[in-house]
Amino acid sequence: MRIPKLSWQRLLALSATLACIALAVSPQPAAAADTWTAVGSDRARPLTESQGLTSIYTPAGSPNRYTGVGTIPLATSSRGWNHVGDPDASPEGYYIEPYQSDSGTAKMFRVQRPDGTWAEYTHQLANGEASNNSFDAIAPGGQWMVSGEWGTMTRLLVFPTPGQNPDTSPSQNLPLAATINLDHAVADIQGCDFSSATTLLCASDDAAGVLSGMTKPLVQIDLSGPLTGTDVTGHVTALRQLPLESWCTGNYEVEGIDYDTRTGILRTIVMSPSVCVALDSKTWRFVRG
Repeated sequence: MRIPKLSWQRLLALSATLACIALAVSPQPAAAADTWTAVGSDRARPLTESQGLTSIYTPAGSPNRYTGVGTIPLATSSRGWNHVGDPDASPEGYYIEPYQSDSGTAKMFRVQRPDGTWAEYTHQLANGEASNNSFDAIAPGGQWMVSGEWGTMTRLLVFPTPGQNPDTSPSQNLPLAATINLDHAVADIQGCDFSSATTLLCASDDAAGVLSGMTKPLVQIDLSGPLTGTDVTGHVTALRQLPLESWCTGNYEVEGIDYDTRTGILRTIVMSPSVCVALDSKTWRFVRG
């Protein structure tokens, strides 16, 4: 059989086609059945409920606590800590908010102790560390805390839990203790929370969907072991797309996430596009199964 001679133009076109096919079949994170079902939602206020949320475990506290630009104390923002992320609280009564500033040299964790008093713990950025401080997630046992950067990342950061870990002090730099090395890149993680000692549930604001195979995914990260202050690996699974429902069309923004171990309810914030950000942004509630 005579094979036709290809011109250089056709060879270039064929090469481009093959490259697109290779990109389309590039490895994706493990996919799982949709094991989290939305059972309802509550309106999320853009000023005070737009960044993150957590369940409060102390009897004196409200059952849920939110962060937003309107929850940043004036004394905190006046010192440059002008962005608050997704907070977390421990069963032992510690509540922690993550802060970042425009200076790009440090991060700050604002801690409320069980007795109601506050303290600030500052972390000077390590070599190669991004200045973003999107969230904190306290591991069961309370001694270790996970935090996240921004953009496309193949790791999460592990710190001793400020205030709860006895090796931390407001007068000393909060050190980076370890990393969670992910087996697949994640994009724009806005919040994570522990559902067990070795499982993190995370909310991703990934608008492209190239890394996970879907946009705005709920992501599960299974750790190779409980956190002890040394590096562990994390297996990434894209579970489902988070709900995108609004009267407006455009770009949604996925924000923080919370898993209440007492009730088994998972909650995550999705801010609506355009002017609807003030009208129908939602905190979604999910149950397993």
